[in-house]
Amino acid sequence: MQSKGYLIFHLNLAFSSIEEAAWPTLIKTCYHPLLDLAEINGIPIGIEVSGWTLKQIARIDPIWIERFKKSLESSGNCELIGSGYCQIIGPLAPAKVNDWNQKLGLSVYNEILGRKPDIVLVNEMAYSNSLVELYVKHGYKGFIMDRDNIRLALNLEGLPISEVPSHALGAEDATLPILWADSILFQKLQQYVHGDISVSDYMDYLTKRLASGEVLIPIYSNDAEVFDHRPGRFSEERACHPDGEWHRMINLLKTIKDQTGIEWVTPMEALRSQQQHGKYKLSRLSSSAHPIPVKKQAKYNIARWAVTGRDDTWLNTMCHRVAKNFTDLHNHNSEDWRELCELWSSDLRTHITEIRWEKAKLKLENLLNRHDIHDHFGYLEEPKKENDNIQEALGSYGGCEVSLDEAGILLKVSTQNLSLELNLRRGLAIQNLSFGSHGMLPSIVTLRHGYFSSIALGADYYSGNTIVELPIKRRRVTDLEQVKPSFFINANGDVEIHATVVTPLGSINKVITVSASEESIGMKYSFSGWEEVIGSIRVGTLTFSPEFINGEFSVLCQNGGAELESFDFAEDVSLGTASSTLVSSTSGLGATTGEIIVGKDDRLLNLRWNQFDCAVMPIVQHKVSPPGHLSRISFSMLEIDDTLKSPVKLGSFELTISAGHSRK
Repeated sequence: MQSKGYLIFHLNLAFSSIEEAAWPTLIKTCYHPLLDLAEINGIPIGIEVSGWTLKQIARIDPIWIERFKKSLESSGNCELIGSGYCQIIGPLAPAKVNDWNQKLGLSVYNEILGRKPDIVLVNEMAYSNSLVELYVKHGYKGFIMDRDNIRLALNLEGLPISEVPSHALGAEDATLPILWADSILFQKLQQYVHGDISVSDYMDYLTKRLASGEVLIPIYSNDAEVFDHRPGRFSEERACHPDGEWHRMINLLKTIKDQTGIEWVTPMEALRSQQQHGKYKLSRLSSSAHPIPVKKQAKYNIARWAVTGRDDTWLNTMCHRVAKNFTDLHNHNSEDWRELCELWSSDLRTHITEIRWEKAKLKLENLLNRHDIHDHFGYLEEPKKENDNIQEALGSYGGCEVSLDEAGILLKVSTQNLSLELNLRRGLAIQNLSFGSHGMLPSIVTLRHGYFSSIALGADYYSGNTIVELPIKRRRVTDLEQVKPSFFINANGDVEIHATVVTPLGSINKVITVSASEESIGMKYSFSGWEEVIGSIRVGTLTFSPEFINGEFSVLCQNGGAELESFDFAEDVSLGTASSTLVSSTSGLGATTGEIIVGKDDRLLNLRWNQFDCAVMPIVQHKVSPPGHLSRISFSMLEIDDTLKSPVKLGSFELTISAGHSRK
């Protein structure tokens, strides 16, 4: 079979580091030359564009729209690829928002171009299994996803390209064919066009790829705004090549054709060819080690849009709050949802300029005020109340029994439904949590120094604690300090245990609530007096008892869809490990409903929090080591990467842990 090559260009006027004043020049410099590829040079291209960007182009340069429409209708060399109304990170947004984003996008395509795209590109290549159900619902015939990171996720890197799946299985039973993009290939083309490598270097690499048996080659699958223009994201960006970068690209594409005989096809033609000539292979595209694959190298992980940026945690929290309001009130006003989709834009969460950031905050403020949605975020001084000290609480207290061990270190609070032990010398860290429906088998514990035989795990692994790491200051701050708790009985008999740890950055306030009637405890964390933080903040870390997990660490949550996604951790995984000195994590979970289910069969733990109060990113660690394994989940309020700006707002996080919930 003759090798076929295809080109996909991503158009995005919302590009984070580009000011609105530059849009007309950008359209002239980047978007018109792109159409020349198809119109003048006869090279088939796919153009992926969001509904929002399409509307801006139509307003600024209607001539480009007419050229695009003509190319779509007549030449056959130009193809529309879907995106949605805005470029939204699907695994981080509620299912309802993702649904509206596709609905609004398809409406704009029809309104401006008079057509609907057949295939859709995964926004920022941030993928979760439930996106398959979303795309099927909206009538797409296939989708485009980065192949390199799926090969990594599925442990296929040592195998031929032909071993990658041809079809994706969703979170349940939906399926769709996949057209692959390729991070290495698109970066190689950029390197040549920018003048960083020679044409012979590029052709040597491409020839090796063809010689390995590849017959469908995604020559390019990324931004159009990086040719004859620089987005201004980084201070080290090189100047544009004096020969003209679109000119260099055309010459390179002609060289590829002349030297390899490759046949240029549109993306949809490539997808059809793959279905006709390739072998059918169905698979889910994520794994426990890579629950949300993202394009390019490890620094481009889901934390980039979840808990970094100028103030991603705050922005995501507010967007969740608006989405909840719209959903609860059955709001079907498309203009309201359109504004919310714009505020979920991925570009607001990376290298957004100060001017555009202030404009986005004003838009959010107006939306909150119009719908009477409160904007509080962060530490809120609790009303003064009479609390008891530990001596007054010992014995029967509210609906609980409270006691101390002989050493005065472990505080035990128990009911007929649960038993909780807290370490007073370690900031109320959980020593042991057991529920009645589990036969009082400990589920969440502290694994003490010496539990693992390997020196690599020669530490204490606490539960319920906070860790703040500040690389620039070379400091680590925790709440693992001795505390003198105070106690309070709620009207329903539940017991609150309060403690404050004073740190050089401010106070960490912790409240643990023990239910008198349910198999449930709550943990609340807030930060008073904190100002500038450049680092990572992980709260509520839970260490699961190896006996409770029993070798099967299973985690379920929703990552942007209406369906639960399941991850079974059997091998070593550490999503919170830094990918470099400048990027503090490698991945995380979306958990867009604020719920994670841990366990299997009837031995379950349900972890719940409100994303509309604090939109944290759950991070999973699992390491097999005699005599058992280390299985943990922590909740990140902040991570470090190249997009992080300061100062950021620190929210209050409240986690509920309960037993006995169903997996479905």
